[in-house]
Formats: sequence, C-alpha cells, structure tokens
Amino acid sequence: MKKLILCSMLIVLSFSCAKKVSPETKPVKEEVKSKIVGGDSDAHGCKGSAGYTWSIVKNECVRLFEAGTKLSHAEDGKTYTTVSYVIFEGNKAELFLDTQKQSIILERKAEGDSWIKDDLQLIPRKGYVLKKGEKIIYTGE
Repeated sequence: MKKLILCSMLIVLSFSCAKKVSPETKPVKEEVKSKIVGGDSDAHGCKGSAGYTWSIVKNECVRLFEAGTKLSHAEDGKTYTTVSYVIFEGNKAELFLDTQKQSIILERKAEGDSWIKDDLQLIPRKGYVLKKGEKIIYTGE
C-alpha cells in the first residue's frame, strides 16, 4: 500500500512539474515602411535631397546654387555659415533668404530700377545690395 501511494505521488508530482505546452503562436511582424532614396519630393515635385527648391518666378524646380545669385550678410562683425540667393525673371526678383521660410518676390518698374517690396529694396550697384529700410542687410555679386 505504501508503494502504491508513493508511486501515485511520484506520478502526480511529475505531471505537476512538467512544462505546459501552449499552442504555437506566430510572432506579429511589424510593418516597416522603407524610405525610398530620392523620395522626398515637396508639393511641387522638387527633390530637396538633390538640392532643388521651387521658384515662383521661374515656375519650376531650381538649384539655387546653380541658378541663383549668391547674397552674403553685410559686414557687421559676425561670422555666418549660411547663404541667401536671388533669382531674376523679367522685372521680378525672388529672394531666398536664410532668415525666411518662404521666398519673397520683389518687382521693379523699369530696366535699371531697383526691385522693391514693402521696406525691402534690391539695388543693382557693383553687384547687388539688399536694404531693409535704410540698413544694408545683404550684398552680392
């Protein structure tokens, strides 16, 4: 009788300590969106990673460093690492300033005149001078 109880206890203990086997569950795969190189087109289709920006006056994507005229900050004792550009089309000049998110369109009335918008004035003088009010803020070639 003792042997029967002992065997029964061993059988019960062996099953109680056994590892439970659960039905196989498949791991959930997270969907990874791959980023396409050169797939960074803006609303106009310009690829910023390739250096293109939308120009309102040209009505096309341009590379400012190729199509624009470089403007530098006027001398005020500071060192800058950014640049600004201007693109000309007819009597319009489009400013791409490093201090603005949107370009600014200036217009002139006749050949040889300055391009003007509000208190900004782009003067063609030994290159270009951009003034805000009476203060020269950019110069260019």
